[in-house]
Amino acid sequence: MDLPASAAWWFLIVAVPVGFWVAYTDLSRMKITNVAVVALFLGYAVLGYFALPLEAYLWGYVHLIVVLIIGVALNAMGGVGAGDAKFAAAAAPMIAVGDIGPLLYIFALCLLGGWAIHRIARRTPLRRLAPDWASWTSGRRFPMGLPLAMTLVAYLGLATRGGI
Repeated sequence: MDLPASAAWWFLIVAVPVGFWVAYTDLSRMKITNVAVVALFLGYAVLGYFALPLEAYLWGYVHLIVVLIIGVALNAMGGVGAGDAKFAAAAAPMIAVGDIGPLLYIFALCLLGGWAIHRIARRTPLRRLAPDWASWTSGRRFPMGLPLAMTLVAYLGLATRGGI
């Protein structure tokens, strides 16, 4: 993987708690809060400055802008929620461009796994553990914060080990 392992360790400090927060709020309320997105962004802004070479750090902001533009366009077409688009944009600087291929595989696995786990739990007694979650009754809508957070944490975790 192209992301240095040392940078991945630093980013995990922020990505793990924010990832849990995002997954929980999206499952329970079908919302990814702006506070979570800002926390992830600030984590990159502060930790990235020390963890990455200056050029790579500055390119991270370009990643954020590109992913935000794509996310806004997808949101306008009804393809993703606004919170999903903002979270993806805030996570984008933590991902090396050379790792897009492996990242897409990780995302596909997290999306399929997250969807399956959610749909199974929704139809079994596991649902009683959190009976008031909005995602249980959201129809065809799916809390994408779960697989997005899983993807970021899995990617950074793999990067700490040097890759897949």
